[in-house]
Amino acid sequence: MIYATRLSKSFIEKYKEKKVPWGPLGYITYKRTYARQIDNRTEEWSETIERCVNSILDLNGRLTNEEAEKLFDHVFNLRCSFSGRSLWQLGTNTVAKFGGDSLVNCWNVNVNEPILPFCFAFDELMLGGGVGFNITPESVYSLPLVNFNPKIERVNNNDVDFIVPDNREGWIKLLKEVLTSFFYTGKNLTYSTSCIRPKGQPIKSFGGLASGSEELVKGINQITKIISNRYEQKLRPIDCLDIMNIIASIVVSGNVRRSAQLALGSPLDMDFINAKNWSQYNVPTWRAMSNNSVACNDINELPLEFWEAYNGNGEAYGLVNLQTCKNYGRLSDEIGYREDKNICGMNPCGEVALESYEPCNLAEIFLPNIQYLKQFIEISGLIYKVCKTISNLQFSHSETQAIVQKNRRIGISLTGFMQSNFRYDVETFNVVYQYLEALDKIYSQEIRSNESIKLTTIKPSGTLSLLAGVTSGMHPAFAPFYIRRMRMAANDPLVEFCKNHGYYIEPQLNQDGTINLETMVISFPIKTPMNAICAMELSAIDQLETQRWLQTFWSDNSVSTTIYYDIDEINNIKYWLSKNYTSVKACSFLLHSEHGFVQAPLEEITEEKYNELSLDKIEYNEIQDIIPNNDYLDNLECSKQTCPIK
Repeated sequence: MIYATRLSKSFIEKYKEKKVPWGPLGYITYKRTYARQIDNRTEEWSETIERCVNSILDLNGRLTNEEAEKLFDHVFNLRCSFSGRSLWQLGTNTVAKFGGDSLVNCWNVNVNEPILPFCFAFDELMLGGGVGFNITPESVYSLPLVNFNPKIERVNNNDVDFIVPDNREGWIKLLKEVLTSFFYTGKNLTYSTSCIRPKGQPIKSFGGLASGSEELVKGINQITKIISNRYEQKLRPIDCLDIMNIIASIVVSGNVRRSAQLALGSPLDMDFINAKNWSQYNVPTWRAMSNNSVACNDINELPLEFWEAYNGNGEAYGLVNLQTCKNYGRLSDEIGYREDKNICGMNPCGEVALESYEPCNLAEIFLPNIQYLKQFIEISGLIYKVCKTISNLQFSHSETQAIVQKNRRIGISLTGFMQSNFRYDVETFNVVYQYLEALDKIYSQEIRSNESIKLTTIKPSGTLSLLAGVTSGMHPAFAPFYIRRMRMAANDPLVEFCKNHGYYIEPQLNQDGTINLETMVISFPIKTPMNAICAMELSAIDQLETQRWLQTFWSDNSVSTTIYYDIDEINNIKYWLSKNYTSVKACSFLLHSEHGFVQAPLEEITEEKYNELSLDKIEYNEIQDIIPNNDYLDNLECSKQTCPIK
């Protein structure tokens, strides 16, 4: 077999003038998020795909010339996509420096040690990934006592114990030094931030602008206060939640980046259950950093307090059934088939259950753009080889490297399910899944790796689904007419461009009511395609049944979804869960409209309002020469349709 080493220039040239089937926000989303800068311009779509396919070939992806060209064509025509992280990073020096860490989306870590889990989360968040973390009591109470109460102080000179280097490793080392002082040495710690570049200077590696040292210092002070208050006691799950959320706040650093987290706690931990109950008290701003879910294997474990937030008094928590995650792949397969005994939590959107320190390795198929079964099979096989190639890279942490080598977990996801002609076609989904299983046996032998413990998933698909203009993941369209809000750094030239075109722009509102002038929220009016099913057409139970169908016939990982519901459906939801909870791996819920969030990603509007807000279509040539601040790569591709800002 002769494998490709490079796409030919003559092949690429054919696509220079071809039209891309962008969705209504596809091109501006691509330019804002994934197009890398080349000299005094940014990439066009064919250049991005060329960079990505050639990089997979460079990383020893075993594709023939025909396969490489087919992969390029399918991605170009928005039938499938690399993960958003891979679209951004493949073919860059970052991959050579960070290996697999730069290309995978999300992680999970068990908070059962006092130092490594927090530093690991800090590291991966700064590399742009999302991090789920398990803070159930059985994990957290294995931490030692806070044995010491040292004084931690920033000093404005260099006569200190530690000078923080101006890099990612330096910030993590500072956190490690602080935690070590509290748990093991008791040494007072003075540190200097004199080497950290001032706010506003460019960051060369991952892009963006430096936040300066103040966000780091502020976060370290907040973490120090939390741990100091537990002197001679153990940290509680709520303390670990706050420390993790503060770490994410440091990473956000003026919102040049976004941070995604999922906190998995106990349904019996009332501090955790009420952590986002804004009807009871002012919720700390940093708690906006995580989606929260409970680890619940028996629906009867849930206390009444869990359901109070479903009435709109707080953020409705999600559910994670770790027992079903461990015992099953697809529900249509027998118990124990593709079992996953060591998983302990979820990635931030709940589409993949993971072991501690394990990442999820994703790719996507735009199902409405698939015309026939043979094409579905071909695309799934090509995008599988992309993920499998990434699983063979080196990872920064030895813990991660060992787990990835063992599991080779990947997740081929589908988006636009509710628009697809293949919707609820059991035979088609079985044929494609069984093809992937057979391919994995052959290809794993060829590249001398373990077979993958899991192969398929359904992720929420925020940003990527915008490229093709399809409904996200398994979700119905939000409404026939709605506003889609997009966040951009205030200094992004695209903000001024959208303002000049008449789009409504406002500063981001923080959870505590303050205004963040460094991030702007742009409102785009959207009309749903005629063939799409809208949320108003489906009850909460209809959506739960769709999730169960996909968990049964496609996803051997999990199916991520946000179930839209009305308050009068809560009893129906409880009843359905009481009868069907063993078929649930993970799910979350959101009031369709009366959820209390301002600047929610989606807001229903009338046709009249849509016509009032509709503006002239943005033409490609108008933004071709704009160089956006697309280093503001956020986690919208892994983001649920929820919003942590109230």
